[in-house]
Amino acid sequence: MVLLITAASAGAQQPRATTLTRTQIRECERRLAEMGYWTGRVDGLFDSATQQALIAFQKWEGREITGQLTLTELEAIHSSAAPKTRDGGYAHAEVDIDRQLLLLVDEKGNLRVLPVSTGNDQQFQTDGQMSIAYTPRGRFVVYDKGIGWETGPLGSVYYANYITGGVAIHGYESVPTKPASHGCIRIPMFAARVVSRALQRGTIVLVYDKVTFVSAKEWLENPQLKEAALRVGAAADYTDYVEENRTRVKQPGNKKPRLRVIRT
Repeated sequence: MVLLITAASAGAQQPRATTLTRTQIRECERRLAEMGYWTGRVDGLFDSATQQALIAFQKWEGREITGQLTLTELEAIHSSAAPKTRDGGYAHAEVDIDRQLLLLVDEKGNLRVLPVSTGNDQQFQTDGQMSIAYTPRGRFVVYDKGIGWETGPLGSVYYANYITGGVAIHGYESVPTKPASHGCIRIPMFAARVVSRALQRGTIVLVYDKVTFVSAKEWLENPQLKEAALRVGAAADYTDYVEENRTRVKQPGNKKPRLRVIRT
């Protein structure tokens, strides 16, 4: 069986397409999955999960981001090594701003890599106030989680995992290859539920670029620091609920409902 692999949605100038067999595609998926890229099923079908895994590979290796599987890309995949997290020895997540990637690592060191789209650093207006679409760098803790869709003044998010002041790792229908969000960390929809199960409340998340990396290993040695970070993360997440048609967050007892600030 011969398939023509194209990727019109990749958002980049497309090179000449190459015909690959289903066996070659399956071998590509197998090797990508072996290195930790999130391919979905290894079945020889070039679906959205396979394409996103290829994009993640191209991002990590600094290759042209085409989302297009060619013989050249297949050869590069075979000759490349697996990505590596900046921190190790414990389960956590990392967001590499420069590469626009999410790296999930479990207690055994198993790695899963997804492409993301973070804040585009542009000004935007909401509720009459100007803000900057910035994804904070640093070490954070998942302090709250959403189930299914949540809607805020800037849009909707899917299975959100909040790490600081309303900024979340969440599924989104549009995950461009470049920064495009209001500050949140967008991931492909097909992976959102599984990522949410992996990012339990209290999971450490490191967000960094080439000059801002901070390890969280001292949090493991002193859990009180981690607990403090968990409380600080939530502190700026809520404002008094004053408008209709927004996401209400239940409060204990008879406290006034509050509005979650969601930065899609």
